[in-house]
Amino acid sequence: MRVRGNPGAQVVRIGARLDAGTSAGVRERLHKALDSGEGDLILDLSKLEMIDATGLGVLVGAHRRALSVERRLVLRGVPPRIMRILAVTRLNRVLHVEAPAAAVA
Repeated sequence: MRVRGNPGAQVVRIGARLDAGTSAGVRERLHKALDSGEGDLILDLSKLEMIDATGLGVLVGAHRRALSVERRLVLRGVPPRIMRILAVTRLNRVLHVEAPAAAVA
C-alpha cells in the first residue's frame, strides 16, 4: 500500500489482498492518512484481487472515520469482482465508488 498526496486529495493504493491478514496494517495507514490530510481520500483498488468480511469492515470503518474528520472516502478502479461483492453487501450504496472513465463518456 502506498499513500500519495496532492493538494485536493490523497491517493492510497491498496495491494492484491484486503483480508484478515492485511487489514490491521491497512486500517492503521488509512487512519493516519485521514487524520493528517485534507480533501478526498481516494482508495485505488485496481490491484485488489481478494477482499473478505474483515476487509469490508476496514472500508466501512475508514468511511466512518472520513465522515468524522469531514472528509470523503472514494473508491477508485474497483475491479468487477470486487464491485459485485460491494453490490451484494449493498456497500455500493454507502461507500462512494468512482465511476470508470469509460462509463462516464
